[in-house]
Amino acid sequence: MTVASVETSVEGATMHITVSGEIDLGNAVAVEREFRAAISHQPRSVFVDLTDLTYLDSSGIRILFVLASLLKPLRIMMKLTVPLDSPIRRLIELSGLETLSYLRPERH
Repeated sequence: MTVASVETSVEGATMHITVSGEIDLGNAVAVEREFRAAISHQPRSVFVDLTDLTYLDSSGIRILFVLASLLKPLRIMMKLTVPLDSPIRRLIELSGLETLSYLRPERH
């Protein structure tokens, strides 16, 4: 079974979500549940740090699209932090997720 760690913290009206490990079909439901719980407090901004994420499949991309789509009607732009040289960054760029989120190159 793959393992992903999702840590959340609030700083003012900003929700910080840090994900490490791997997100795939085996743990996607649990990861999505944690993301939804984090944004249920309706923060003004959401930063998602994927710096320590080592693997992301299509179910993980779907989670990020769902999160961005839930935030969009609230006029909240999701900000993703992914290293410039990360294969995950390339996957996000190819998926078109950048149209719903802001892609940052370094930690917030």
